[in-house]
Amino acid sequence: MASGSSGGPRQLLQFLRLVGRLKRVPRTGWVYRNVENPESVSDHMYRMALMAMVTRDAHLNKDRCIRLALVHDMAECIVGDIAPADNIPKEEKHRQEEEAMRQITQLLPEDLSRELYGLWEEYETQSTAEARFVKQLDQCEMILQASEYEDLEGEPGRLQDFFDSTAGKFSHPEIVQLVSEIEAERNSNIPTAAGEPCP
Repeated sequence: MASGSSGGPRQLLQFLRLVGRLKRVPRTGWVYRNVENPESVSDHMYRMALMAMVTRDAHLNKDRCIRLALVHDMAECIVGDIAPADNIPKEEKHRQEEEAMRQITQLLPEDLSRELYGLWEEYETQSTAEARFVKQLDQCEMILQASEYEDLEGEPGRLQDFFDSTAGKFSHPEIVQLVSEIEAERNSNIPTAAGEPCP
């Protein structure tokens, strides 16, 4: 995965420039919904990492969760943020991202290269409790962001499809509580249409 010449200052700078692109890759879901000033991929990963950092779950390796959060979307600095609406098959998305991760990590010394690629693979395969927790954080952070955009735009309920797409996907007790709080706050802002109960 890593060549013998990897890991020098030039390659490190190349790596940092490459992942720095994540600051300028907007999250596609928001772009498609015409959200003004949509967040970047690195904005999303930063808050996910903080969410991992403040978990109270002693059964999880918190440090690993933070690392997974920081690496899980790293390939998007090359392939961009591929959204479900792009209709790219899951296998093809995985193939593109795998290739991108090999390209990114080969700029690092072999041990770091293996670590970063391994973290990405762990998240992709959902092979550990930490990876499954971070996947739920990913979706929780998304609906938190959706509720914030609704508040900022003064259009409660506009981004309902993001909430619908995550329905039933949360099982970790801390995340379930957080999602419940997000939804309670949001529902109090959504006017009841024609006497129907709020979703």
